[in-house]
Amino acid sequence: MTTAARPMRADARRNYERLLAVARDAITEHGAEVSLDDIARRAHVGPGTLYRHFPNRDALLAAVLADWAEELRRQGDELVADPDPAGALDRWLHLLLGHLGTYRGLAAAILASAGDDESALGHACQPMHDTGRTLVDRARTAGTVRSELTAADVHRMVHGIALITENLPDRAAAADRMLTVLVAGLRPPPDAAAGH
Repeated sequence: MTTAARPMRADARRNYERLLAVARDAITEHGAEVSLDDIARRAHVGPGTLYRHFPNRDALLAAVLADWAEELRRQGDELVADPDPAGALDRWLHLLLGHLGTYRGLAAAILASAGDDESALGHACQPMHDTGRTLVDRARTAGTVRSELTAADVHRMVHGIALITENLPDRAAAADRMLTVLVAGLRPPPDAAAGH
């Protein structure tokens, strides 16, 4: 028999909301590896209060990224319905890379959580992985990307671009240049496209 989760007390809800707001600011300022104790201190709560709400960094990041993940999922759903597989995949990769640049260290945290069934962040990002897999599969079936390409390959390459550009002063421009080269490399060789 399952029991419904009890609603939070008003003070617990306030602490939760304050921790989330402070965490967003701290992660924006210092990146995803910001000290959790520093977040608790800034929120004027003890570390125990933070860990009661968020047992680990993954859980905190998943909560901070909830709106981000939902927006990415919604936009991904629209692209999955797009009749142009190559264009949809291209737009998805640009969208994903832009989202990964939201916080320094985010791409590394998401990569580390991928495939971890116990990770709250991995669970929160699963729709992102599913969308990428669907879009890569559609493009491969349509012959607009290399036949040996996997969604995991593309996922790692885009995260790699996010990782190597996150501390550059021209991060967005550098990431866009690299993604343009990557997308061109995803296309099948000319002789394969011609049916040779």
